[in-house]
Amino acid sequence: MRQWYFGLFILVLLLVACGGGNPAAPVTEAEVANVPLDLAPEVDVHTVATVKERDDVYLLDVREQWEYDEGHIPGVTLLPMGEVPSRLDEIPTDKEVIVTCRTGNRSGQVTDFLRQNGFDNVHNMQGGIVAWEQAGYEVSR
Repeated sequence: MRQWYFGLFILVLLLVACGGGNPAAPVTEAEVANVPLDLAPEVDVHTVATVKERDDVYLLDVREQWEYDEGHIPGVTLLPMGEVPSRLDEIPTDKEVIVTCRTGNRSGQVTDFLRQNGFDNVHNMQGGIVAWEQAGYEVSR
């Protein structure tokens, strides 16, 4: 994934540098952050850690409140799996939605459900919070 971002950075740099006869301005992090995402249906925790702060990403945790309270990804929105069907209007259609749970099973089911209900911007985080913690990423309690 880092190679992908490095390649993307180089592409943006080339596009800016080839923009005309004027010297190229340095590429900023904001310019790279505004490049549209092209996420796979299943994303790993490293990808999520890289993109979760972007304005066009919505991180959704579908576990129960007590599980969320035990530890969750900072900035994630809690919407328990059983409540998803009645709260579809709370899930953005103008952002990339990354769904997570404990191990990736429930989030996979919710991702499939959302796709069946017209969402084409949803992605399942493989391994859930278990994989997130094992990778050493921050957890809020």
